Amino acid sequence: MKNLPGKMTTEELALILGVARQTVNRWIRQQAWKTEGLNGVKGGRARLIHVDARVKDYIKRLPAIRSRQAVYHLAEATTAYHSFPTSLRPGIIETLESMTELEQKRLEDFLKREGIRGFLTRLDIAEQNA
Repeated sequence: MKNLPGKMTTEELALILGVARQTVNRWIRQQAWKTEGLNGVKGGRARLIHVDARVKDYIKRLPAIRSRQAVYHLAEATTAYHSFPTSLRPGIIETLESMTELEQKRLEDFLKREGIRGFLTRLDIAEQNA
């Protein structure tokens, strides 16, 4: 599993895992995960989850997470994307580095979910016969 920060809000964890915030809150109650409240949030509804070994282990054991990783690797062949103009690399790397951590995570999740073909189609630059 990827390295997760030591503390995350329920919304951050839900976004990373692709589940609803209510699902994460249910796991917190059911698994008795250690949390702490966020100061200044009305009603104490927002909390930080201490992402410890128990939390990571639980997430790893979720059937949806286990199968998702296998599906991502089988989603599409990468043989069609071997050639890469070196003139594009600096621009792509600079763009990725200028993105916030959350934006990078969302892009990563999108690529895992949709694959490169979905990414190119969304940008309207996919070859029609590929």
